[in-house]
Amino acid sequence: MPPREEGVTRLTGALFAVLENMRRARRAIPDAAALAVLQVIGAVEQDDPAGGVRPSQIADHLEVHRSAVTHQLKALTEAGYVTAAPDPADRRASILTLTDAGRETVDRLTRQGKARFASFVADWTDEEVTELARLLEKFRASAQAVNEKEPPPSAPGWKSR
Repeated sequence: MPPREEGVTRLTGALFAVLENMRRARRAIPDAAALAVLQVIGAVEQDDPAGGVRPSQIADHLEVHRSAVTHQLKALTEAGYVTAAPDPADRRASILTLTDAGRETVDRLTRQGKARFASFVADWTDEEVTELARLLEKFRASAQAVNEKEPPPSAPGWKSR
């Protein structure tokens, strides 16, 4: 049986509120864009420690224009958080990796983020946290499957069907 409209309305309202709170928190963080780039590189390195990441992959992941990533990477490289080396497969491209300082920063940010989220659910049971995580993972997978079958309309100018 599909969910009732009332439940979908509550879900939508709750998700939009959470997203707005996260956007507001991100705007309050100095250099949030550079930190996001740093975290993407850290996530890629965690999945493939011997690898690296191209600037285009970071832009794709963050869904931003490549020029925005280039600006952030320049600042992160100058600050000593990221190193760039020529890509052996395409000498015109760069492969980016974290320095020790960059890795320490990503680790610190990860710990702070987890502690912050833990404070949001401090009065929840472990079962409740696990259930929310399971449901959010299920929601993400369902949304991805729907978006692959039927991409969302683009604004402005989209028309309802």
